[in-house]
Amino acid sequence: MTKSAVDPLRWQRLVSVLGLGFASGLPFLLVQDNLKAWLTQADVDLTRIGLFGLVALPYSLKFLWSPLLDRFVPPLGLGRRRSWLAIAQVLLAAAIALMGTQNPQLSLQLIAINALAIAFLSASQDIAFDAWRTDVLPDRDLGLGAALGVMGYRIGLVLAGAGGLLLADRLGWGGTYALMGGLMLLSVLVTLTAPDPAQPEKAPESLREAVVEPFLEFFQRSGVRQALLLLAFVVLYKLGDAYVASLATPFLLQLGFTAAQVGVAKGFFGVIATIVGGLCGGWLLQGWGVNRSLWIFGGIQALSNLAYLGLAVVGPQPNAMLLAVNLENFCGGLGTAAFVAFLMSLCNARFTATQYALLSSLMAFSRDLLAAPAGWVAQQLGWVGFFGLTIAIALPGLALLPWFAPWQTQMPRGSVRY
Repeated sequence: MTKSAVDPLRWQRLVSVLGLGFASGLPFLLVQDNLKAWLTQADVDLTRIGLFGLVALPYSLKFLWSPLLDRFVPPLGLGRRRSWLAIAQVLLAAAIALMGTQNPQLSLQLIAINALAIAFLSASQDIAFDAWRTDVLPDRDLGLGAALGVMGYRIGLVLAGAGGLLLADRLGWGGTYALMGGLMLLSVLVTLTAPDPAQPEKAPESLREAVVEPFLEFFQRSGVRQALLLLAFVVLYKLGDAYVASLATPFLLQLGFTAAQVGVAKGFFGVIATIVGGLCGGWLLQGWGVNRSLWIFGGIQALSNLAYLGLAVVGPQPNAMLLAVNLENFCGGLGTAAFVAFLMSLCNARFTATQYALLSSLMAFSRDLLAAPAGWVAQQLGWVGFFGLTIAIALPGLALLPWFAPWQTQMPRGSVRY
């Protein structure tokens, strides 16, 4: 066995990434699908339920307050990143438990405020977690750390989503949110035992430095033009995958599969395939490096859309449906592991919270806004044409790889030339 394989500090870091990834994923569906299910059962009208989707805005806007988490170090003795993690997790636990005391039939306004508070605290936890993970992982573990973070996040989503819906039938929504709040509080134990970076960077000395310097440093590495092209690459790399993900469920339902069949395929087998893909990607990335993995996994990720195209041709065949769902999710997991590792490699350790929040917000922009016209495109082209187009949509991001992730080059963290 190699020295790295038995290094206890290495495994402490990786296990902490898994646990904190779980804590990051747990709150999300509690203010999305689960909350909407609760409101539906309480006979709230669909217009108001739809408006509750706006409470997820903090996840896309988190770069606005991320400089505060770079600048200030709470006096908890846990370091800059873990201190903010602990604060966010304690407040999250209280806010989630408080949600269980609300009554949709008495005050939707209070529920909206409570849900917005959970989303804000959850986004803040994500800022601190992403910064801590980027700071604490050595270059060799970026891919594996990215994969374990995604794995923990997905487990948190499943437990809160499907698990929360099952618990609501037995405990009611009040008991379910109280239990989820208790699980959130347990995540503080992971934060308390997680290691700090071996050589933590000094925090910015002023708020101006925390707000302005991360962007100046990012854009000054090779000039504004090249930096903007890099940001375009961040937006485009997973755009084809985002188009497929946005319409996979409507496509399967229109094809003739039942909601139960789609739920099992995507909610169970698809999640497992994503986790396995992420873990395989993280393992392979250790040998191939970030840049080569972006090339290989990006190509595989784009070609995996052919499985859905084939399903559109053959029609509602259950085995073909399972193959398409599992293949697309597995390849998406590969691509996500490489892409998250790449985003971490772009960050300067002094401004990790701000720079990673900016990059991940751009990734969310690609997923939520640029993929919004997907339904219109599918109506115009039909499903076969739509899935063929998703492969073409992936090509511009891949075409930028020679400039930002050269095959033969591995560049030091935080000093990527673009």
